Amino acid sequence: MAMILLFFLLAVSAVSADQDAFIGVNLGMDLSDMPNPTQVVALLKAQNIRHLRLYDADRAMLLALANTGIQVIVSVPNDQLLGIGQSNATAANWVARNVIAHVPATNITGIAIGSDVLTTLPNAAPILVSALKFIHSALLASNLDRQIKVSTPHSSSIILDSFPPSQAFFNRSWDPVMVPLLQFLQSTGSYLMLNVYPYYDYMQSNGVIPLDYALFRPLPPTKEAVDANTLLHYTNVFDAVVDAAYFAMLDLNFTNIRVVVTESGWPSKGDASEPDATLDNANTYNSNLIRHVLNNTGTPKHPGVPVSTYIYELYNEDLRPGSVSEKNWGLFNSNGMPVYTLHLTGAGAVLANDTTNQTFCVARDGADRRLLQAALDWACGPGKVDCSPLLQGQSCYQPDNVIAHSTYAFNAYYQKMAKSPGTCDFKGVAIITTTNPSHGTCLFPGSSGSNGTLVNSTSLAPSSNSSDSAGGCLPKHLYGTIPYTSSTIFCVLLMTLVFL
Repeated sequence: MAMILLFFLLAVSAVSADQDAFIGVNLGMDLSDMPNPTQVVALLKAQNIRHLRLYDADRAMLLALANTGIQVIVSVPNDQLLGIGQSNATAANWVARNVIAHVPATNITGIAIGSDVLTTLPNAAPILVSALKFIHSALLASNLDRQIKVSTPHSSSIILDSFPPSQAFFNRSWDPVMVPLLQFLQSTGSYLMLNVYPYYDYMQSNGVIPLDYALFRPLPPTKEAVDANTLLHYTNVFDAVVDAAYFAMLDLNFTNIRVVVTESGWPSKGDASEPDATLDNANTYNSNLIRHVLNNTGTPKHPGVPVSTYIYELYNEDLRPGSVSEKNWGLFNSNGMPVYTLHLTGAGAVLANDTTNQTFCVARDGADRRLLQAALDWACGPGKVDCSPLLQGQSCYQPDNVIAHSTYAFNAYYQKMAKSPGTCDFKGVAIITTTNPSHGTCLFPGSSGSNGTLVNSTSLAPSSNSSDSAGGCLPKHLYGTIPYTSSTIFCVLLMTLVFL
């Protein structure tokens, strides 16, 4: 025991924390109503998602990502792996067509060679490392090897005897592949890509793994799993699997290769045989996962060392074959509306649908009605809000006053801009609330069941620190009974108020 503890202490600090962890998303495209690349990028930007993994190197998608700064992992699909792994020239052509043609405008930072090759395409295993080396050589020739790392995603099932983590090791039959692969990752400063699915671990454990342990829910100390060799306490499956990978690499004498989780998530819907694939469990898992990663908690073996993670996945994929759950891993539907509202208050600036309670933007009590009218004009004009529900005879026309109508317009803009900071101010006459202002048949944007649109706008609402005259001399949109009929008189009065 003493020797095991000493060995552990010598190895525990080998992987260093030199950058913060991040959350990314995977983009699958098996949708019957797949948004176009521009819409996908608009959603990513609106949700502050700065890291994306593609399962291919789709040209239209890479062009749409140009000049966004979003960091992208492109992939060599499994059906192209044999050709690239057997020909340096084929690999060079692939890099020229799918990488060099797009950088630096598109911020490609990684290339994933295949997916779960050892477990899904074992006949390609002998040429896997050659494929990585050929792709890396092409990057090296173009001086892109420092910017773009090359690796290959693995299923966590290649790790055997994964609990306790200190006893974990890779399937020995893959040693002829894993040893040179890890040597390549170490020599190029790359990372081990690992797909971690506590959902499947839980489903396959026949009740041995508690649901709370899989979902990151708090556990009493007596329920925590303890590694008897290291005395480390594990409070969730995710950390245990990641540490099992670290110990499996240690078993092969590799101590300085970081783990990046390329897939993790939880399905929001399943068939009769999958009773725990529910909206609540998916919400709980992904919310807790995001918080856990962004807090830079690390793992018990490597506390404070980031475990950057890509959530599987951005959209529900209704065309995926298999069980109901296979189609329901997405955070969003194809129209850009969230499948569920993540519980992430205070967790960080990723995913704008990250509030425990729904929030709305409303007119501030006591606000000057002339300033409200000016802000209403801006929202329904340059702000490009759809104010048609405020027209006479429509669902939100009543009550017919500037307070009610500006509240609708303010909130519509706020929701349209994905609740971005500064989009609920309007020269100080608006305020955020958790009370849903919907009434009768007037359903406000952002309410449960309301229709939403993908954000693709760069206009900003007039804020309290704006130096321009937005909200001032704008085309008049009279929805209430404010006593101004001349836009010229209105403009003069408003400018007097603004600059007093």
